[in-house]
Amino acid sequence: MAALETVYAIELRNITKRFGSVVANDGICLGLQRGKVLALLGENGSGKTTLMNMLAGIYLPDEGEILADGEPVTIRSPKDSFKYKIGMIHQHFKLVDVFTAAENIVLGLNDGKHDMKAVNAKVREICERYGFDIDPTKKIYDMSVSQKQTVEIVKVLYRGADILILDEPTAVLTPQETERLFDVLRNMRADGKAIVIITHKLNEVMAISDEVAVLRKGKYIGTVKTAETTAQQLTDMMVGRSVTLNIDRPKYENPLPRMKVEGLTCINGEGIKKLKDVSFVAMGGEILGVAGIAGSGQKELLESIAGLCPIANGSILYTPIDGNETQLVGKTPKQIKNAGVALAFVPEDRLGMGLVGSMGMTGNMMLRSWKKGWGPFVNRKDPENLANKIWHDLEVVTPSVDFPVRRMSGGNVQKVLVGREIASAPSVFMSAYAVRGLDINTSYTIYNLMTEQKMRGAAVIFVGEDLDVLLELCDKILVLCGGEVSGIVDARTATKEEIGLLMTTVGGKEAE
Repeated sequence: MAALETVYAIELRNITKRFGSVVANDGICLGLQRGKVLALLGENGSGKTTLMNMLAGIYLPDEGEILADGEPVTIRSPKDSFKYKIGMIHQHFKLVDVFTAAENIVLGLNDGKHDMKAVNAKVREICERYGFDIDPTKKIYDMSVSQKQTVEIVKVLYRGADILILDEPTAVLTPQETERLFDVLRNMRADGKAIVIITHKLNEVMAISDEVAVLRKGKYIGTVKTAETTAQQLTDMMVGRSVTLNIDRPKYENPLPRMKVEGLTCINGEGIKKLKDVSFVAMGGEILGVAGIAGSGQKELLESIAGLCPIANGSILYTPIDGNETQLVGKTPKQIKNAGVALAFVPEDRLGMGLVGSMGMTGNMMLRSWKKGWGPFVNRKDPENLANKIWHDLEVVTPSVDFPVRRMSGGNVQKVLVGREIASAPSVFMSAYAVRGLDINTSYTIYNLMTEQKMRGAAVIFVGEDLDVLLELCDKILVLCGGEVSGIVDARTATKEEIGLLMTTVGGKEAE
């Protein structure tokens, strides 16, 4: 008797998508089954998001077909996507802060005419069914990051989605919040939902998925059962060769203070304290990790040190190798540089503050050195050599070093920015989410570069979101909660649970 052919909730057959001469997806075949969680893995530029964006109605395939429950369909818009019960939860939330959760959930439906009492009741019913904890009448601006994510998920469920695509869903969650999300996903899986997770965190892939599909350079490599594979095997499939998944943490002899921060307080333009009496010492020869849920003051901390954020109170003392201290408070970035402070900063906003999108790699390298030329002439040779070195060493996927940065993928933009800042040989290297959006192979390259800076005596301040990495890479971890320091722990002895608790409490009390 012949085996029955599997009928997928969604099936992709020979899907190809081109952007000019670049083939983002090349004849990909993939099926999504109800009642299963599929993890989608691949390096930066492998085509994961492009593939899922075609299911979400953002792109239209150039070749191939999409089938829903065995029937060919055409998805030309997000509206079409919802018609076939597909809902995509993007990494960057699309919510209106001044609206309630329920108002955001029904925004754009039924010409804006709703019985909000009935809407609230239906939202509560969905939450009870799957284990969400959300108040439909609460304003978005009063919610935590995990609550905002919950609203996004409930939004697609409210609209009837039974095929859910989640793009990096745990990027800004604590370990406890991640486990709660996974519990909800398991409930949805048990209810027959087909779920796709795009993530770079292999430990989470192993914990939540039933199957793993791997893409490499736009091509489909294969699908394996999670229970029958390992993180190492998945990495080798993604990269195409054996990759070591170990982060070295050598010890630097005789570390010395490079940056002393005392009583740092920052107030934004709305009069809200973003940092409250923050104090710590960043030692040369150590990596100081900074942990905290999104919006806990990480961005303001690094920008304050770099001279980009107004400081209401406190002191920031920079101590170079020669021992002559420099007070950074009150100085602009230009004044900090002119004072001889060897400070490198990789900001969270890669294009807004880090790089010029219309320029290529060479032009962005020149931003750090253009005034070193004589008269009206600019030295282009050295920046071009540096651009070529970063392009080669960090495997930046672009046609050339003059390819506009704004047209690169987020991961490749990050490689350019990190490479440029490290090339300045700083005494203090600061990075906000240096590996966000990077594939695992490149992430480990960046970790090794951080360690190299540490071992040459630089103080490295590394704001990260993956606690496993922070514990393995860093020497100490400073935990922020609501703009305050809730603890500084030894990364060699601390646990994820300990840090997760510190991320949500200050002095034994929950953050407001």
